[in-house]
Amino acid sequence: EGPESFPPLRNEAAVRVLQGRMKGIQGHCNSCYMDAALFSLFSCTSVLDSMLFMPYPLCDRNVQGILRDEIVNPLRRTGFVRASSVMHLREQLTDKGQCSSFTNAEKDPEEFLNLIMQQILGIEPLLKLQSGGQEQECYCYQIFMDKQEDLVVPDVQQLVERSFLSSDLKLVEIPSCFIIQMPRFGKEYKMFSKIIPSLELDITDLLLDSPRECCLCGDVATLECS
Repeated sequence: EGPESFPPLRNEAAVRVLQGRMKGIQGHCNSCYMDAALFSLFSCTSVLDSMLFMPYPLCDRNVQGILRDEIVNPLRRTGFVRASSVMHLREQLTDKGQCSSFTNAEKDPEEFLNLIMQQILGIEPLLKLQSGGQEQECYCYQIFMDKQEDLVVPDVQQLVERSFLSSDLKLVEIPSCFIIQMPRFGKEYKMFSKIIPSLELDITDLLLDSPRECCLCGDVATLECS
């Protein structure tokens, strides 16, 4: 008999199971970066569920079991994950990684994702980006941009487009999963007080060599002006 699995929460079920007090992933000891990442990756989408069922020996069975049985399944079943379960995962990551501070320090989500996806679960990179003729592969994309006065309450679509433009980036291919990390939001500095989630992301203009229409005549464009 294989491991138990619960589908991601959708529509009314998501509201019923996830809304209210004592819902979500309980924070403890600077775990917010990991709590937010895990909630985003698994609560309402199944796009990364392969991580939970990756066959051994491609993955670390112990870490995979904790992730699936102590975090994802309880989150989808009851809408709540205890801090002790996340700490159990953090202890395993400290053992497996080269970093000894996963159990107590605040980290960048990208560091956590790279460790768990690449080194522990052996997943291929999700993104292929090109900048200045050079290709790079990665697991998530962090939005970097200068403060822009005209953006007071931006949406994710605007932030991704402007970030790609300012970094001269293109997507080499349509990604199977596009994990986006919002601009820094720490104790010292907050770039935006609020960001509106874009429920759909139009990546037409972000794709390399994608046929697009000319904004003047409507025919297929032959030149692109940034």
